[in-house]
Order: sequence, then structure tokens, then C-alpha cells
Amino acid sequence: MNKGASVLSAEKIILNASVSDKTEAIRLAGELLQKAGHVTPAYVDKMLEREAMLTTYIGSGVAIPHGTNESKQEINSTGISVVQIPSGVDFGEGNTAYLLIGIAAVGDEHLEMLSNIAVICSEEENVKQILQAKTKEEIITLFEKGL
Repeated sequence: MNKGASVLSAEKIILNASVSDKTEAIRLAGELLQKAGHVTPAYVDKMLEREAMLTTYIGSGVAIPHGTNESKQEINSTGISVVQIPSGVDFGEGNTAYLLIGIAAVGDEHLEMLSNIAVICSEEENVKQILQAKTKEEIITLFEKGL
């Protein structure tokens, strides 16, 4: 899936975000996808619905919010958003997320994307680099290596 530039671009990254709770954090990740034209506003609601059913926190300070299976028709194109939250946000059960990677994928691409993102984020060093990145370009480079 070497569509790095269109899948993740600078306008879909927020550095040093400050949010009050996970709902606001997920909404932020979803709105980036929406503004870029990847999804409809309804998809953002489906991301929150998914989180209410099952946490999207995957460990190492990372959450990967995405829509429910029923939200497929709300996706126009495949894309990811990245929200860096240095102070962290409570994802419940003692988990704090410092990095949110919002995803929307056409067809079965979401499984491949989840897998690629999980591989990138399974390396603690990668997560640390993404969290410490000072520019959006640094983050794009890190993801393009793995996507």
C-alpha cells in the first residue's frame, strides 16, 4: 500500500494537541479525515460508537480510532490522521494514549492499514519518535517507511 502521500499528509496531523477527554481526541482525529474529504461527518460519530463498544487503545500509548463495520458507506477514500497528545488522554482501564492514529479505509484496506500501523507502533522506538517529532514532515517520513 504505497500511497503514503495521499493516505497521510500534513493537513491530517496535529502536533501537541490538548484535549479534555477521549471523545474530544477521537473527534479531532475524525475531523481531520473529514476535512481532507476521506469521510462524511457521520463517520466521526461511528468512530465514537466503535470506541463505546470496544476500546481502540492498542498499548504503548497508542490508540487507533476507526469506524464500525456499518460505517463503510461513510468512507470516500482511504486515509489516516495523526494526533499527538503530549500530556496524554485517559482511554479507560488505566490506559493513557499519547498518540491517536485515526483511520478510514475503503473495502478491505483497513485490515492491511491496521496491521501496518500495529507493526510500526509495536516498536517502542517508533512510537517515541512519532511522539517526539517536532514537525509534521518527520511524522510523515516515519509512517511512509512502514506503510
